[in-house]
Amino acid sequence: MASETDSPREELLAPVGGTIIGIADVPDPVFSGKMVGDGFGVSEPSTGDVLAPVSGTVTMAADTGHALGFKTDSGLEVLVHLGVDTVELEGRPFAMEVSKGDAVQAGQRIGRMDVEAITEAGKDPTAIVVMPNTAKKVESVQVRAGHTEAGQPAADVALKEPGTETGAVPAGDPEPGHARQPQVDNAAAPADAVEAEAGQRPGDLTGYDALAWDILDNIGGKANVRSVTHCITRVRFYLKDQGKADDEVVADLDGVIDVVRAGGQYQVVIGPAVEDVYDAVVKQLGTDKAAASEQDAAEEAERPDTAWGWVKYGFSSLIGVITGSMIPVIGLLAASGILKGILTLLKYYQLVDADSTTFTIIDAMGDAVFYFLPIFVGFTAARRLGSDPIIVSIVGGVLAYPSIVQIAAGEGSRSILGMPINAEFFGLPFHMASYTYSIFPMIVAAWLASVVEPWLKKIIPTVLRMIFVPLFEVVIVSLAIMLILGPVVMLISGGIASAIQWLYDLSPSISGLLIGGFYQCLVIFGLHWAVIPIVTQDISQTGHSYLNAIISATMVAQGGAVLAVFLKSKLPKIKELAGPAAISAFCGITEPAMYGVNLKYGRVFIMGSIGGAVGGFLTGLFNVNMWGFTGSLIGFFSFLNPEGIDGSLWGFLIASGAALAVSFPLTYFFGFSDADAEKGREVKKVRLGRRDPVQK
Repeated sequence: MASETDSPREELLAPVGGTIIGIADVPDPVFSGKMVGDGFGVSEPSTGDVLAPVSGTVTMAADTGHALGFKTDSGLEVLVHLGVDTVELEGRPFAMEVSKGDAVQAGQRIGRMDVEAITEAGKDPTAIVVMPNTAKKVESVQVRAGHTEAGQPAADVALKEPGTETGAVPAGDPEPGHARQPQVDNAAAPADAVEAEAGQRPGDLTGYDALAWDILDNIGGKANVRSVTHCITRVRFYLKDQGKADDEVVADLDGVIDVVRAGGQYQVVIGPAVEDVYDAVVKQLGTDKAAASEQDAAEEAERPDTAWGWVKYGFSSLIGVITGSMIPVIGLLAASGILKGILTLLKYYQLVDADSTTFTIIDAMGDAVFYFLPIFVGFTAARRLGSDPIIVSIVGGVLAYPSIVQIAAGEGSRSILGMPINAEFFGLPFHMASYTYSIFPMIVAAWLASVVEPWLKKIIPTVLRMIFVPLFEVVIVSLAIMLILGPVVMLISGGIASAIQWLYDLSPSISGLLIGGFYQCLVIFGLHWAVIPIVTQDISQTGHSYLNAIISATMVAQGGAVLAVFLKSKLPKIKELAGPAAISAFCGITEPAMYGVNLKYGRVFIMGSIGGAVGGFLTGLFNVNMWGFTGSLIGFFSFLNPEGIDGSLWGFLIASGAALAVSFPLTYFFGFSDADAEKGREVKKVRLGRRDPVQK
C-alpha cells in the first residue's frame, strides 16, 4: 500500500474568512459527529464573497442558497453548508452565482453571504465544509486550524489509492462508517401497495420507496404528517403528534443516519441521498403535503382547522413560551431560596446581625435574582420568541431601574380598577406598576419586540440599523409596557393570584387535599408551567406562597414512592433508575421519578398521589407557608419565616413526614413488585408547545 505522502491529494480552500475549526467543534451534532462526512468549519465568518473550496463541477445548488455541492476530477465530493439551520431563512442572507452543472475553479467567487443577517435571525453563521464520500475516497484529513482569509488553504486531504476505495462493496453491505444505503429503485409503487396496512410493507417496494415507507410507518403513518420539506441532509417533517414517532426504530433504518427533534420539526438525517428519499416520501404522501419552503411547512404545521384548534394551539404556544422563558432561571430561583433560608437561620441564631454589612451582602445575593428578574426573563423569553435578547434585557433593566421602582411605590391621588394613577408621561396620566420580581410583563415585552424588530429592520437602512434599531425598539417596547400592556398584565396576573388565594382561604385543608392529590398530574402534561410563574410572582410580591407549600408535599410523596421501589426491587436496572430518581425528587425535581419509574409502573404514581393528597391536606390544615422557591426536603430553608421561625416549619415537617409515611408503605406493599418490570412500558414526556426536557 502506498504511503500517505505518495497518495493522491486534494487541497480544500476556506470558502470564507474567519477561524478554521475541526469538524468536531462545529455547532451542529449531525456535522460534528461526522454523520455527513469529515471536514472542517469556519467560525465567526466575515460577510462578503463565498469562494469555491475546490476545482470541479457544481453537483447541487440549494434553492435557498445556503448550500452547494461539488465534485472534483478525482471523484471527491465536497459540500459547503453556510451556517447552521439557515435553510429556515429562505435564502435571504445568500446570493449564489453558480448553478448545478457549472464548472468552477478553486478560489473562484461563487456568491455572497450576509453574516449580520444570519446572526440577527438567531442562527449560527459557521460555514461548514464536509466530504460526503469520506469513507469511500478519503484516507486522512489534516485541518489547518487558526485564522484564515477566504481562499486560503484550510485542509489537506489524502485520497485512497485507486482500487482500495471502499465504495465497491457487495450489495446489501454498508460502507465502513456509514449506514447502509438502499438500492436506487424509484419505480412507482401501485396505489394499493402504498395504501397497505401499517406494519406490513408491500413486498414490491424497494430502494428509496421502501425506506420512505418504513420512515412514514414509524412516525405515526401518513395521516400523522402535516407537511414535509427537506434541506441539504435532512427530510424535515411537521407532525400532528410527535409522540407517535419512534426515534429508535427510525434512526436504526438502513439509509437513515440519525433523528433530530428541533424547531417543531421531526428531522430524519439522510445525507447525500436526501433528495431521493424526499421524492419517495412525497410520492407516497401526495404532493399536497410537500411544502415549497420551510416557511410554508411551518405555517401549515401551525394552522389549526377549527376554533377549538386555535384555542388549543394558543394555549400550547403559551405553555411553550412560559417553559422556554422559565427553565434557565429555575435553578437561580431555587438557589436564591436556599440562600435566603440560610440567612434566616444565621439571623435566628444571632450569628449575623440584621444591621451588619455581612447581612446586607448575603441578602443581596439571595434577593438579586428576584429583583432583577425582568432582565433575566426578558433575555430568555426573547430567545424563545425570536427577538433580540440583549435589547429585551435592556427593557427589563428599564422596568427595574431604581427611579422607576420609586415611582411605582407612589400611591397617587386617584385610582382606576384599584390601580393608583401615580405617574404621567408628557401629561398623560397612567399607573406605574412595580415590575421588579415580575415575569409575565417581560414575556409580553419579548413578544412585542419580536413584532416590532422585523418591522424596524425593514424601514431602517442597513447602515443605520446598529444604532437606530435598538434605540427605537427600546423606546417603543418600554413605553408600550409601562403605559398600556404592563398594567393590564399585572392586573390579570394579580387577579389570578387573588383567585387562588381566595379558593385557598375558603378551606385550606380541602384545597391542600385536592392540589396535593392532583398537582403531579399537571407535571405529566407540562401544565405545571402555568402555575410556576404564579408561585414566583406570589413570592416576589408578598414574600411567601401557601400554594408552593402544598406543591412541596407532592414532591416528597412522589419521592417516597420511588424510594420504596428502590428498596424493594432486586433488579439492578430498577435500582439504577429508582435510587437517583428518589434523591432528585427529595431535591425538588420529580420528573426523573415520574418518567423513569412512577408513571411507568402506574400503581406507583397512584400511591405517590395518595401520599401527596395527605401531605397537602396537612399543609393546608396547619396553614403552612413558604418563603422561598425551593420545595421538597431540600427546601427546608424555604419554610423559615424571615421574621422568626414559626409554625410553618413544624407544619412542613409534619406534612412532609406524613406524605412520606403514606406513599412509601403503600408503594412498598401494594404499588410495585419486580414482576411489574417485565410488563412495564416506556413513558415519554408529553409537552404542550415544545418537547424540551424540563424540570421542576
